[in-house]
Amino acid sequence: MTDQTIAIPVLASLDLAQSKRFYTEKLGFTVELFGDYMIAKRDSMEIHFWLADNRIYPESTSCYIRGGQVPALYDEYSRAGIGENPLDGERISDFQVRPWDMKEFYVWDPHGNLLKFGCAPEEI
Repeated sequence: MTDQTIAIPVLASLDLAQSKRFYTEKLGFTVELFGDYMIAKRDSMEIHFWLADNRIYPESTSCYIRGGQVPALYDEYSRAGIGENPLDGERISDFQVRPWDMKEFYVWDPHGNLLKFGCAPEEI
């Protein structure tokens, strides 16, 4: 428990079992399922998921994860096989400096949720 107030994204999942596999096997999170709700945690990252029945929800949502460990996460996730099968919906972008001076890469989960990972040059 922390005495800080934090914000935690709550994303949609079309299939919690499939989300659990992706977030544990590809992204290294630990996951707990609670009926139609899932909590994924890794280090200081935490993402919650609710079970949705319409693809428009996950395809319209994203979250931003920032910090100095982002370059190491890119190296790890690039080797995790994300996007090897184009039919599974998973993708990973290149790691590049964006016009707003943040070095970022993006991961799309199997349902279309967009995870944006970024760090400022001074955080590297």
